[in-house]
Amino acid sequence: MKTRLLLLALALSASSVALSQSTAHPAASLSPSSRDVSTPKAAGHADAPSEAQNLFNDVNDLIQQQYGGLSTVDRPALTAEYQLRLEAVCAPDPRSCAAEKAFPVLSAEVNALGDEHSFFETPEDFGDFVTSATGGNRLQFGVRLATLDGESRLVLDVIPGSASQDAGLMRGDVLKTIDGQPYTFAGLKAAKEAGKPTTLNLERLGQPVTVTLTSRESSSRDLPRLSYLPAPEGQSGQIALLRIPTFLSGGNVAQTVHDEVRAAQAKKAAGIIVDLRGNTGGDLSECDGSVSAFVPTFTRLAKLAQGSSRTVVRGGARLDDGRIRSSVQSPALWTGPLTVMVDSGSASCSEFFAYEMQYAKRATIIGEATAGVGNTATRVFPLGSGAGLQLTILNYTKPDGTPYPVRVKPDVSGSTDLTALSRGSDTLLSAAAQTIKTAPVLVAGNDTDTTTSN
Repeated sequence: MKTRLLLLALALSASSVALSQSTAHPAASLSPSSRDVSTPKAAGHADAPSEAQNLFNDVNDLIQQQYGGLSTVDRPALTAEYQLRLEAVCAPDPRSCAAEKAFPVLSAEVNALGDEHSFFETPEDFGDFVTSATGGNRLQFGVRLATLDGESRLVLDVIPGSASQDAGLMRGDVLKTIDGQPYTFAGLKAAKEAGKPTTLNLERLGQPVTVTLTSRESSSRDLPRLSYLPAPEGQSGQIALLRIPTFLSGGNVAQTVHDEVRAAQAKKAAGIIVDLRGNTGGDLSECDGSVSAFVPTFTRLAKLAQGSSRTVVRGGARLDDGRIRSSVQSPALWTGPLTVMVDSGSASCSEFFAYEMQYAKRATIIGEATAGVGNTATRVFPLGSGAGLQLTILNYTKPDGTPYPVRVKPDVSGSTDLTALSRGSDTLLSAAAQTIKTAPVLVAGNDTDTTTSN
């Protein structure tokens, strides 16, 4: 499975990728294919290279000049090997070789780089990525599903403003049939593409429910949202549950987090649980801004192919090498008890978020070990013919040289029992609520990362 630093959706399921508009220190950004960096072009193609050769050259320029990951593969040798493969594919008329001919060659080459976070994207996949990255509209039902009984049928999230929300689908619903036939995820995708009324029979808390919905073009934006749990025993104030489904919703994630934290403060919440389960990443600036609603300040170093940079995040503002790159308006700071839920689907920015909390001893991290994209960041380069390249461009350390971990290991182990969820019980959330009594709090007036436990 491709691990991405962004939410790349079939409009039904989630994968990951991060996107940042920062050019000096991006987690991943949309950036034109560089024409000012070059590697020697293949002999025999210097006069009039084909579309396929041009695309191959662009990708390999980027691999040679921009790659900042941890792969030890000999990249010049890799380019030479796959140049021969391209020539074989383009024979007998290499100068008229269409760009599409290079797609499988480039996909195989980037895979051979040995970096699971770098990959070549076909125009179709890249177009889907751009829609997700910018919060644009796409044809969708607007529901995220988990696998239960061998099919992706258990509703995890319903995207606000979507057809699924309008039809009344809810977290924990189990899809049973589609238009009178046994439910399959493939059938749901086909119904989405058809764009016609679709009848779903589902089970909700053991009771049958029937809904009819039609896929439609709707926004992929899925911003953080706040809800409340009953007050812990012996305490006043409800527990605020802050669900952050993605750090990539066309912007405004960090601002929404600060706004929701302020709402929880106004309601005198006894604690906050941040739910990052299934959050596959997003814009690192949005992630950093969100972290700053809970940690007063933090610093990291990024090691790139061209050198290194220093990022400091403080009071809702992110500074790269002393220059402000992003900020939120009227930043909030939660000083009360804090717990963060993660699972094996929490990737990239989710892992950065959880690690900054753990490093600062600011929160109890509960759940499963995360996906394993916690120490590098990628950049997404648009290419010719509508294709794209996601490439790892940097890796991170703390100022003292401590490398960021590949994955975050929770302080308290736990998991979400999907069968129990289908019956209305969120086992990990219940366990997280129990940790609020002893979760770390921020020392009042402290402008450092120091925290204490209740």
